[in-house]
Amino acid sequence: MRTGASMSVALTKRVATQAVQTSKGKSKAVHKMAYFGEISVGSPAQKFSVVYDTGSGNLLIPGEGCHDPACMSHARFAQERSSTAEEVNCDASEVVNGQSSDELTITFGTGHMTGKCLKDNICINNLCATGNFVSSIEESSSPFASFSFDGVLGLALDSMAQSPDFSLVSRMVRDELLAEPVFSVFLSDSDAEVSEVTFGQVKREHMASEMFWVPVTRSSGYWEVQIEDIAINDKPQQICENCYVAVDTGTSQLAGPSDIVGKLKDTLNVAEDCSNLKELPKLGFVIGSHILNLEPKDYVDVASMNCQVSLMALDVPPPKGPLFVFGIPFLQKFFTVYDHAQSRVGFAVAKHAGEEPAILMTVDQHERKEGLGTCAQEAAVDARNTPLVSSTSSNNLITTKSLIAL
Repeated sequence: MRTGASMSVALTKRVATQAVQTSKGKSKAVHKMAYFGEISVGSPAQKFSVVYDTGSGNLLIPGEGCHDPACMSHARFAQERSSTAEEVNCDASEVVNGQSSDELTITFGTGHMTGKCLKDNICINNLCATGNFVSSIEESSSPFASFSFDGVLGLALDSMAQSPDFSLVSRMVRDELLAEPVFSVFLSDSDAEVSEVTFGQVKREHMASEMFWVPVTRSSGYWEVQIEDIAINDKPQQICENCYVAVDTGTSQLAGPSDIVGKLKDTLNVAEDCSNLKELPKLGFVIGSHILNLEPKDYVDVASMNCQVSLMALDVPPPKGPLFVFGIPFLQKFFTVYDHAQSRVGFAVAKHAGEEPAILMTVDQHERKEGLGTCAQEAAVDARNTPLVSSTSSNNLITTKSLIAL
Protein backbone atom coordinates (compact mmCIF):
# COMPACT_ATOMS: atom_id res chain seq x y z
CA MET A 1 0.00 0.00 0.00
CA ARG A 2 1.36 3.39 -1.02
CA THR A 3 1.96 6.00 1.66
CA GLY A 4 3.27 8.75 -0.61
CA ALA A 5 2.00 12.28 -1.07
CA SER A 6 0.24 14.35 -3.70
CA MET A 7 0.80 17.97 -4.56
CA SER A 8 0.06 20.55 -7.24
CA VAL A 9 2.22 23.15 -8.96
CA ALA A 10 0.65 26.34 -10.32
CA LEU A 11 1.62 27.08 -13.92
CA THR A 12 2.17 30.50 -15.47
CA LYS A 13 1.03 31.07 -19.05
CA ARG A 14 3.25 32.92 -21.48
CA VAL A 15 2.02 34.01 -24.92
CA ALA A 16 4.28 35.51 -27.57
CA THR A 17 3.49 36.59 -31.11
CA GLN A 18 5.96 35.50 -33.76
CA ALA A 19 6.06 36.41 -37.46
CA VAL A 20 6.57 33.38 -39.71
CA GLN A 21 6.75 32.97 -43.47
CA THR A 22 3.99 31.04 -45.24
CA SER A 23 4.55 28.73 -48.20
CA LYS A 24 3.32 31.58 -50.41
CA GLY A 25 6.06 33.90 -49.18
CA LYS A 26 3.75 36.01 -47.02
CA SER A 27 4.32 36.83 -43.38
CA LYS A 28 1.74 35.80 -40.79
CA ALA A 29 1.51 36.26 -37.02
CA VAL A 30 1.44 33.08 -34.95
CA HIS A 31 0.81 32.88 -31.22
CA LYS A 32 3.38 30.77 -29.36
CA MET A 33 2.21 29.67 -25.93
CA ALA A 34 3.90 27.91 -23.03
CA TYR A 35 3.03 27.04 -19.44
CA PHE A 36 5.77 26.86 -16.82
CA GLY A 37 6.18 26.43 -13.06
CA GLU A 38 8.85 26.36 -10.39
CA ILE A 39 11.28 23.69 -9.19
CA SER A 40 14.31 23.81 -6.90
CA VAL A 41 17.64 22.00 -7.21
CA GLY A 42 20.49 21.50 -4.72
CA SER A 43 21.22 22.04 -1.03
CA PRO A 44 20.42 24.76 -0.16
CA ALA A 45 17.68 24.99 -2.78
CA GLN A 46 18.24 27.03 -5.96
CA LYS A 47 14.98 27.94 -7.73
CA PHE A 48 14.24 27.71 -11.46
CA SER A 49 11.22 28.21 -13.70
CA VAL A 50 10.70 25.30 -16.11
CA VAL A 51 8.24 24.06 -18.70
CA TYR A 52 6.60 20.89 -17.37
CA ASP A 53 7.01 19.01 -20.66
CA THR A 54 5.37 15.63 -21.36
CA GLY A 55 7.18 15.52 -24.71
CA SER A 56 10.77 15.24 -23.41
CA GLY A 57 12.52 13.19 -20.75
CA ASN A 58 15.32 15.15 -19.04
CA LEU A 59 15.63 18.15 -16.74
CA LEU A 60 17.61 20.88 -18.54
CA ILE A 61 18.68 24.05 -16.68
CA PRO A 62 21.38 26.68 -17.30
CA GLY A 63 24.66 26.21 -15.44
CA GLU A 64 26.72 28.96 -13.81
CA GLY A 65 29.61 28.01 -16.09
CA CYS A 66 27.59 29.11 -19.12
CA HIS A 67 28.36 32.72 -20.02
CA ASP A 68 26.38 32.91 -23.27
CA PRO A 69 23.74 35.68 -23.37
CA ALA A 70 20.99 33.04 -23.38
CA CYS A 71 22.25 31.73 -20.03
CA MET A 72 23.09 35.09 -18.46
CA SER A 73 19.48 36.25 -18.76
CA HIS A 74 18.23 33.33 -16.67
CA ALA A 75 18.79 31.69 -13.29
CA ARG A 76 21.88 29.44 -13.43
CA PHE A 77 22.72 26.43 -11.29
CA ALA A 78 25.83 26.92 -9.13
CA GLN A 79 27.26 23.45 -8.58
CA GLU A 80 29.83 24.57 -6.00
CA ARG A 81 27.10 26.12 -3.83
CA SER A 82 25.26 22.83 -3.43
CA SER A 83 26.60 20.46 -0.79
CA THR A 84 24.77 17.51 -2.38
CA ALA A 85 25.81 17.98 -6.04
CA GLU A 86 27.71 15.16 -7.75
CA GLU A 87 29.04 14.80 -11.29
CA VAL A 88 27.74 11.81 -13.27
CA ASN A 89 28.32 10.40 -16.72
CA CYS A 90 25.56 11.13 -19.21
CA ASP A 91 25.46 7.51 -20.36
CA ALA A 92 24.83 6.30 -16.77
CA SER A 93 28.28 4.67 -16.52
CA GLU A 94 30.31 4.98 -13.32
CA VAL A 95 32.32 8.15 -12.73
CA VAL A 96 36.05 7.66 -12.07
CA ASN A 97 37.66 9.72 -9.26
CA GLY A 98 34.44 11.67 -8.68
CA GLN A 99 34.74 13.82 -11.80
CA SER A 100 33.23 13.37 -15.24
CA SER A 101 34.41 14.85 -18.53
CA ASP A 102 31.21 13.71 -20.19
CA GLU A 103 29.08 16.27 -22.04
CA LEU A 104 25.71 16.15 -23.71
CA THR A 105 24.88 18.14 -26.86
CA ILE A 106 21.25 18.72 -27.82
CA THR A 107 20.67 20.09 -31.32
CA PHE A 108 17.31 21.75 -31.92
CA GLY A 109 15.88 22.93 -35.22
CA THR A 110 16.95 26.52 -34.52
CA GLY A 111 19.89 26.10 -32.17
CA HIS A 112 21.70 23.90 -29.68
CA MET A 113 22.79 23.50 -26.09
CA THR A 114 25.72 21.63 -24.52
CA GLY A 115 25.79 20.63 -20.87
CA LYS A 116 27.28 18.33 -18.27
CA CYS A 117 25.35 15.78 -16.26
CA LEU A 118 24.92 16.16 -12.52
CA LYS A 119 23.09 14.44 -9.66
CA ASP A 120 21.44 16.41 -6.88
CA ASN A 121 18.31 16.89 -4.83
CA ILE A 122 15.41 18.00 -7.08
CA CYS A 123 12.21 19.31 -5.47
CA ILE A 124 8.72 20.21 -6.65
CA ASN A 125 7.45 22.20 -3.69
CA ASN A 126 8.19 19.88 -0.75
CA LEU A 127 8.27 16.69 -2.84
CA CYS A 128 11.93 15.84 -3.38
CA ALA A 129 13.94 13.08 -5.07
CA THR A 130 17.63 12.68 -5.83
CA GLY A 131 18.20 12.42 -9.57
CA ASN A 132 20.26 13.31 -12.61
CA PHE A 133 19.88 16.41 -14.79
CA VAL A 134 21.72 18.42 -17.46
CA SER A 135 23.37 21.72 -16.50
CA SER A 136 24.23 23.71 -19.63
CA ILE A 137 27.68 25.14 -20.30
CA GLU A 138 26.72 26.57 -23.69
CA GLU A 139 23.41 27.75 -25.21
CA SER A 140 22.78 29.35 -28.60
CA SER A 141 20.86 32.63 -28.62
CA SER A 142 18.15 31.05 -30.76
CA PRO A 143 15.86 29.86 -29.33
CA PHE A 144 17.02 30.04 -25.70
CA ALA A 145 17.55 33.81 -25.32
CA SER A 146 13.84 34.44 -25.98
CA PHE A 147 12.65 32.07 -23.23
CA SER A 148 10.84 33.71 -20.33
CA PHE A 149 11.61 30.61 -18.24
CA ASP A 150 14.91 29.02 -17.31
CA GLY A 151 14.68 25.42 -18.46
CA VAL A 152 12.64 22.31 -19.22
CA LEU A 153 11.46 19.50 -16.95
CA GLY A 154 10.83 16.36 -19.01
CA LEU A 155 7.85 14.23 -17.95
CA ALA A 156 7.88 11.70 -20.80
CA LEU A 157 8.27 7.96 -20.27
CA ASP A 158 11.63 6.50 -19.24
CA SER A 159 12.89 5.66 -22.74
CA MET A 160 12.82 9.36 -23.64
CA ALA A 161 15.31 10.16 -20.85
CA GLN A 162 19.03 9.45 -20.88
CA SER A 163 18.31 6.78 -18.23
CA PRO A 164 15.63 6.18 -15.58
CA ASP A 165 17.71 8.24 -13.14
CA PHE A 166 17.15 11.28 -15.41
CA SER A 167 13.35 10.78 -15.30
CA LEU A 168 11.74 12.68 -12.42
CA VAL A 169 8.48 10.72 -12.51
CA SER A 170 10.32 7.39 -12.68
CA ARG A 171 12.32 8.28 -9.57
CA MET A 172 9.23 9.40 -7.65
CA VAL A 173 7.34 6.22 -8.55
CA ARG A 174 10.34 3.98 -7.78
CA ASP A 175 10.87 5.61 -4.38
CA GLU A 176 7.10 5.46 -3.64
CA LEU A 177 6.96 9.20 -3.05
CA LEU A 178 3.55 9.55 -4.74
CA ALA A 179 0.18 8.50 -3.32
CA GLU A 180 -0.64 7.22 -6.81
CA PRO A 181 1.88 6.67 -9.66
CA VAL A 182 0.21 9.35 -11.81
CA PHE A 183 0.29 13.03 -12.64
CA SER A 184 -2.38 15.17 -14.28
CA VAL A 185 -2.45 18.40 -16.28
CA PHE A 186 -5.09 21.14 -16.26
CA LEU A 187 -4.50 24.12 -18.57
CA SER A 188 -6.74 27.18 -18.62
CA ASP A 189 -6.97 29.74 -21.40
CA SER A 190 -8.26 32.47 -19.05
CA ASP A 191 -7.02 34.32 -15.99
CA ALA A 192 -10.11 33.31 -14.01
CA GLU A 193 -8.59 30.03 -12.82
CA VAL A 194 -5.17 28.56 -12.08
CA SER A 195 -3.49 26.12 -14.47
CA GLU A 196 -1.66 23.34 -12.69
CA VAL A 197 0.11 20.01 -12.86
CA THR A 198 -0.69 17.61 -10.01
CA PHE A 199 1.52 14.70 -8.95
CA GLY A 200 0.17 11.63 -7.16
CA GLN A 201 -3.52 12.42 -7.61
CA VAL A 202 -6.31 12.83 -10.16
CA LYS A 203 -8.09 16.11 -9.34
CA ARG A 204 -11.64 15.31 -10.34
CA GLU A 205 -12.78 18.89 -9.76
CA HIS A 206 -11.13 19.68 -13.10
CA MET A 207 -13.32 17.11 -14.92
CA ALA A 208 -16.59 17.94 -16.68
CA SER A 209 -17.10 14.36 -17.92
CA GLU A 210 -16.17 10.83 -16.99
CA MET A 211 -12.57 9.95 -17.76
CA PHE A 212 -11.61 7.16 -20.13
CA TRP A 213 -8.20 5.48 -20.41
CA VAL A 214 -6.17 4.67 -23.51
CA PRO A 215 -2.99 2.54 -23.45
CA VAL A 216 0.34 3.91 -24.65
CA THR A 217 0.76 2.00 -27.89
CA ARG A 218 4.40 2.31 -28.92
CA SER A 219 7.76 2.42 -27.14
CA SER A 220 8.90 5.83 -28.43
CA GLY A 221 8.97 7.35 -24.94
CA TYR A 222 6.16 9.78 -25.79
CA TRP A 223 2.80 9.55 -24.07
CA GLU A 224 1.54 8.19 -27.37
CA VAL A 225 -1.87 6.66 -28.14
CA GLN A 226 -3.59 5.46 -31.29
CA ILE A 227 -6.10 7.56 -33.25
CA GLU A 228 -8.85 5.57 -34.95
CA ASP A 229 -9.80 8.39 -37.33
CA ILE A 230 -10.42 12.14 -37.63
CA ALA A 231 -13.98 13.51 -37.67
CA ILE A 232 -15.56 16.66 -39.05
CA ASN A 233 -18.82 17.57 -37.28
CA ASP A 234 -18.80 14.07 -35.72
CA LYS A 235 -18.50 12.30 -39.08
CA PRO A 236 -15.32 10.17 -39.39
CA GLN A 237 -13.39 11.04 -42.55
CA GLN A 238 -11.49 7.74 -43.03
CA ILE A 239 -8.21 9.61 -43.60
CA CYS A 240 -6.22 8.43 -40.62
CA GLU A 241 -5.79 4.66 -40.41
CA ASN A 242 -3.17 3.51 -37.89
CA CYS A 243 -2.42 7.08 -36.84
CA TYR A 244 -0.69 7.82 -33.54
CA VAL A 245 -0.57 10.94 -31.39
CA ALA A 246 1.79 12.18 -28.69
CA VAL A 247 0.13 14.19 -25.90
CA ASP A 248 2.61 17.03 -25.44
CA THR A 249 2.43 19.93 -22.97
CA GLY A 250 5.56 21.46 -24.55
CA THR A 251 3.97 22.16 -27.94
CA SER A 252 1.94 25.30 -28.62
CA GLN A 253 0.00 23.93 -31.61
CA LEU A 254 -1.55 20.80 -33.00
CA ALA A 255 0.75 19.02 -35.43
CA GLY A 256 0.58 16.05 -37.78
CA PRO A 257 1.80 14.44 -41.00
CA SER A 258 1.87 16.96 -43.83
CA ASP A 259 -0.40 14.97 -46.16
CA ILE A 260 -3.17 14.64 -43.58
CA VAL A 261 -2.74 18.21 -42.32
CA GLY A 262 -3.06 19.43 -45.92
CA LYS A 263 -6.31 17.51 -46.38
CA LEU A 264 -7.71 18.87 -43.12
CA LYS A 265 -6.84 22.47 -43.97
CA ASP A 266 -8.54 22.07 -47.35
CA THR A 267 -11.62 20.52 -45.72
CA LEU A 268 -11.89 23.10 -42.93
CA ASN A 269 -11.30 25.96 -45.42
CA VAL A 270 -10.66 28.65 -42.81
CA ALA A 271 -10.85 32.11 -44.43
CA GLU A 272 -7.77 34.23 -43.72
CA ASP A 273 -10.00 37.25 -43.07
CA CYS A 274 -11.99 35.24 -40.49
CA SER A 275 -15.20 35.82 -42.44
CA ASN A 276 -16.42 32.23 -42.02
CA LEU A 277 -15.32 31.75 -38.41
CA LYS A 278 -18.88 31.24 -37.12
CA GLU A 279 -19.66 28.60 -39.77
CA LEU A 280 -16.61 26.40 -39.24
CA PRO A 281 -17.19 22.76 -38.18
CA LYS A 282 -16.00 20.82 -35.16
CA LEU A 283 -12.68 19.04 -35.61
CA GLY A 284 -12.64 15.73 -33.77
CA PHE A 285 -10.18 12.93 -33.09
CA VAL A 286 -11.58 9.43 -32.70
CA ILE A 287 -9.77 7.67 -29.86
CA GLY A 288 -11.18 4.33 -28.79
CA SER A 289 -14.96 4.75 -28.66
CA HIS A 290 -14.90 8.52 -28.16
CA ILE A 291 -14.61 11.60 -30.36
CA LEU A 292 -12.61 14.38 -28.75
CA ASN A 293 -13.97 17.49 -30.45
CA LEU A 294 -12.32 20.88 -30.83
CA GLU A 295 -14.46 23.92 -31.62
CA PRO A 296 -13.23 26.58 -34.10
CA LYS A 297 -12.10 28.76 -31.16
CA ASP A 298 -9.86 25.84 -30.12
CA TYR A 299 -8.18 25.11 -33.45
CA VAL A 300 -8.11 28.56 -35.13
CA ASP A 301 -5.46 31.13 -34.20
CA VAL A 302 -6.95 34.63 -34.56
CA ALA A 303 -4.35 37.42 -34.71
CA SER A 304 -5.42 40.94 -35.81
CA MET A 305 -8.37 39.46 -37.73
CA ASN A 306 -6.01 37.14 -39.56
CA CYS A 307 -7.22 33.57 -39.06
CA GLN A 308 -4.96 30.53 -39.34
CA VAL A 309 -5.50 26.90 -38.41
CA SER A 310 -3.35 25.99 -35.38
CA LEU A 311 -2.39 22.79 -37.16
CA MET A 312 1.24 22.45 -38.19
CA ALA A 313 2.78 20.00 -40.65
CA LEU A 314 5.24 17.74 -38.83
CA ASP A 315 6.76 14.76 -40.62
CA VAL A 316 8.46 12.63 -37.98
CA PRO A 317 10.43 9.85 -39.70
CA PRO A 318 9.99 6.16 -38.76
CA PRO A 319 10.24 4.43 -36.37
CA LYS A 320 8.91 7.27 -34.16
CA GLY A 321 6.72 8.60 -36.95
CA PRO A 322 4.40 9.30 -38.60
CA LEU A 323 2.97 11.06 -35.57
CA PHE A 324 0.39 13.64 -34.56
CA VAL A 325 1.03 15.95 -31.61
CA PHE A 326 -1.72 17.15 -29.28
CA GLY A 327 -0.36 20.46 -28.00
CA ILE A 328 -1.80 23.27 -25.92
CA PRO A 329 -5.03 23.90 -27.93
CA PHE A 330 -6.07 20.31 -27.20
CA LEU A 331 -4.87 20.35 -23.59
CA GLN A 332 -6.88 23.47 -22.79
CA LYS A 333 -10.01 21.61 -23.87
CA PHE A 334 -9.28 18.24 -22.28
CA PHE A 335 -7.99 17.31 -18.83
CA THR A 336 -5.30 14.64 -19.12
CA VAL A 337 -3.85 12.08 -16.69
CA TYR A 338 -0.58 10.19 -17.18
CA ASP A 339 -0.33 6.80 -15.47
CA HIS A 340 3.35 5.86 -15.22
CA ALA A 341 2.75 2.43 -13.64
CA GLN A 342 0.26 1.19 -16.24
CA SER A 343 1.59 3.20 -19.20
CA ARG A 344 -1.71 4.77 -20.18
CA VAL A 345 -3.29 8.21 -20.68
CA GLY A 346 -6.65 9.34 -19.30
CA PHE A 347 -8.88 11.89 -21.06
CA ALA A 348 -11.84 13.92 -19.77
CA VAL A 349 -13.51 17.14 -20.83
CA ALA A 350 -11.91 19.95 -18.80
CA LYS A 351 -14.14 21.91 -16.46
CA HIS A 352 -13.49 25.64 -16.85
CA ALA A 353 -14.88 28.42 -14.65
CA GLY A 354 -17.83 30.27 -16.15
CA GLU A 355 -18.04 28.05 -19.25
CA GLU A 356 -20.64 25.55 -20.38
CA PRO A 357 -18.81 22.20 -20.57
CA ALA A 358 -18.49 20.48 -23.91
CA ILE A 359 -20.15 17.15 -24.66
CA LEU A 360 -18.00 14.02 -24.67
CA MET A 361 -19.03 12.09 -27.77
CA THR A 362 -19.15 8.33 -28.24
CA VAL A 363 -19.08 6.61 -31.62
CA ASP A 364 -20.60 3.31 -32.69
CA GLN A 365 -17.58 1.25 -33.74
CA HIS A 366 -19.45 -0.94 -36.27
CA GLU A 367 -21.08 2.02 -37.99
CA ARG A 368 -17.80 3.94 -37.92
CA LYS A 369 -16.11 1.11 -39.81
CA GLU A 370 -18.95 1.17 -42.32
CA GLY A 371 -18.33 4.90 -42.82
CA LEU A 372 -21.71 6.03 -41.51
CA GLY A 373 -20.27 7.90 -38.54
CA THR A 374 -23.41 7.79 -36.37
CA CYS A 375 -22.63 9.19 -32.93
CA ALA A 376 -24.37 8.94 -29.58
CA GLN A 377 -24.02 11.71 -27.02
CA GLU A 378 -22.86 11.09 -23.48
CA ALA A 379 -23.75 13.72 -20.89
CA ALA A 380 -20.87 16.04 -20.05
CA VAL A 381 -21.41 15.60 -16.34
CA ASP A 382 -21.14 11.66 -16.03
CA ALA A 383 -3.10 18.00 -27.61
CA ARG A 384 9.53 20.83 -36.21
CA ASN A 385 12.25 19.33 -36.17
CA THR A 386 13.32 16.25 -34.25
CA PRO A 387 16.59 17.07 -32.52
CA LEU A 388 19.46 14.71 -31.93
CA VAL A 389 20.88 14.21 -28.45
CA SER A 390 24.38 12.75 -28.19
CA SER A 391 26.75 11.94 -25.35
CA THR A 392 30.29 12.79 -26.48
CA SER A 393 32.10 10.23 -24.36
CA SER A 394 29.95 7.24 -25.28
CA ASN A 395 28.85 8.36 -28.77
CA ASN A 396 25.40 7.17 -27.75
CA LEU A 397 22.55 8.59 -29.85
CA ILE A 398 18.95 8.94 -28.77
CA THR A 399 16.06 10.94 -30.21
CA THR A 400 13.83 13.45 -28.45
CA LYS A 401 11.82 16.51 -29.47
CA SER A 402 12.43 20.20 -29.85
CA LEU A 403 10.34 22.84 -28.14
CA ILE A 404 7.77 23.70 -30.76
CA ALA A 405 6.11 25.93 -28.17
CA LEU A 406 8.86 28.52 -28.23
